[in-house]
Parts: sequence; C-alpha cells; structure tokens
Amino acid sequence: MFKRRKITVIGAGATGAATAHLLALKELGDIVLVDVVEGVPQGKALDMWESGPVEGFSVKVTGTNQYDDTADSDIIVVTAGMPRKPGMSRDDLLKINADIVYQVVEKASKVSPNAVIVVLSNPADVMAYVAQKASGFAHHRVMGQAGVLDSARFRTFLAEALGVSVRDVTAFVMGGHGDAMVPLVRYSSAGGIPVDRLLDAATLEKIVTRTRGGGGEVLGLMNVSAFYAPGSSLVEMVKAVLLDERRILPTISYLNGEYGEHNIYVGVPAILGGAGVEKVLEVDFTPEEAQAFKLSVKSVRDPLSQLSY
Repeated sequence: MFKRRKITVIGAGATGAATAHLLALKELGDIVLVDVVEGVPQGKALDMWESGPVEGFSVKVTGTNQYDDTADSDIIVVTAGMPRKPGMSRDDLLKINADIVYQVVEKASKVSPNAVIVVLSNPADVMAYVAQKASGFAHHRVMGQAGVLDSARFRTFLAEALGVSVRDVTAFVMGGHGDAMVPLVRYSSAGGIPVDRLLDAATLEKIVTRTRGGGGEVLGLMNVSAFYAPGSSLVEMVKAVLLDERRILPTISYLNGEYGEHNIYVGVPAILGGAGVEKVLEVDFTPEEAQAFKLSVKSVRDPLSQLSY
C-alpha cells in the first residue's frame, strides 16, 4: 500500500501556518501541525484542508496538541518559539527559545527517529545546534533555515535594482542569520553576468545593507516578524530533502573542519538531498570576505556560549 510522506510542522503561528499551507499546495506529503495552544492547530489545519477542493491538493492536513500524532514523520520543521518584537534582537530570544526548541524537538524526535529536522526558530544558527543536542540525531540530519531566506531577499533587491526578473538572479548569503551575515556580491550574477559589472559599488553596498536588515525592515513595518518569505524558504528546503533533489542551497549546517571551524552550525552553501545535508561546499574567500565570515561565525559562537547544551 502506498504511504505518503509525512511532514510535521511544530508551531502553528504565522510562520508555521504559512509553511504548512505552502507544503499542502505543493502536495509534498500529509501534514501535521502541532502547537501547545488547544484548538489553534486543529482550526488552522481544518481551514487549510478544506481549501483542498478549491486549490486541487489531496494531501491531509491535521492539527494536534499531541506529539504521538506526529509519529513516523519523514521531516520535522521547527517554527516554535517566541517571535521577535520591535526593538528586540534575535539574540534577545536566546534562552527563551532554546528551552522551547529543546523541549519540542526532544518530544518529536522520540516518535520520529528517522526524520530530518529543519529549524527556523530564532536565533536559527544556535537553535539548530540546540535541536541536534535535543534529538541526538547525526549532524547532517539537522539543519537550519536562514540562508535561503536571506539569499531570497538579496536576490529580490538585486533584481529590483537591475530591473530584471528574480528568476535570472543568482546570489547567496553565508554566515550567521543576523546583522553580521555575509552577502557574497562576488558570487552573485544576473543571467550569468557578475552583478558587480552591472551595478556600481555604492548601489551594491546599499543592497547588502538592506539585505542584512531585511527581517528588521519587515518587523518595523508591521510589528511582527516576517512569515511569507520564511515559509517559502522552508518549503524549498523540505522539497529538496523529500524529493532527494541534491539542491545547492545556503543552509545552516554543522561544520567539522570546513572553513576552519568546528562544532558549530552556521550558514554555508550545501548539497541538500534525501539524507539531509549531504555535503558542505567550501568557496574561496578574499581576505575581506574571510574576515567578514570569521566575524559572522563569532556572532554565533558568542550566544551559543551562554547555553549549557
């Protein structure tokens, strides 16, 4: 008997719900939306499921407060946590969200021991580390989402400045998911043409600055964290894993010697496939890029050192 893939989304807030809805639209598998608040995941899941006849998807969307209902999931997406509020940095959320992520991942991983875990909860680099400790899974089966989102913002702003389709813009962002992220202009192109040949240095610097503050810009406008673009970014990663696409995507991955770093999760280009992070790809840096990446890694290590995991 055919068995559909099963996807658990932990956290039924704006990002979790947006992610679950997009997963349903793409029919990547049956979806279980889990949250501690009674009625909320059930209601949102039912609402999504009832859109199936209109949207033309056949997968089941279920809401629950019980982790037993998530058993045997192929992939677990973690969006649970306290959202960032105006004036609050991602690191302000550190200890609150570390406790939340540890607890939910510990519960979910026990009933889905063969799953791959994708973490979005902020600060995402540190939370990926916490999730690996909570689950005990091999490092390549736990990853964080940030680079796909940051790169999407970078591509959006580059395409706007160039007046071209975002489909023709390739770019990626490395390092921590925060103000110290490293958008790599030198590796970015439009239609295969390096963007530094198409845009002047001042324009590119403004785009880099806007990319670094992309999440804060959305937060400042509507007083809540972004959720549409983060949801889309999560779905791209889930799809790469479930369909074994072997996509090269900027991913919060565990480093064990790559880039000279050890025992840390940070954003780097990686091959995502059925096993999770199948390979971390190392790119050549200029001295300036190397220094920026080193500072970005430090911005992850500093909050990580405050935790006892």
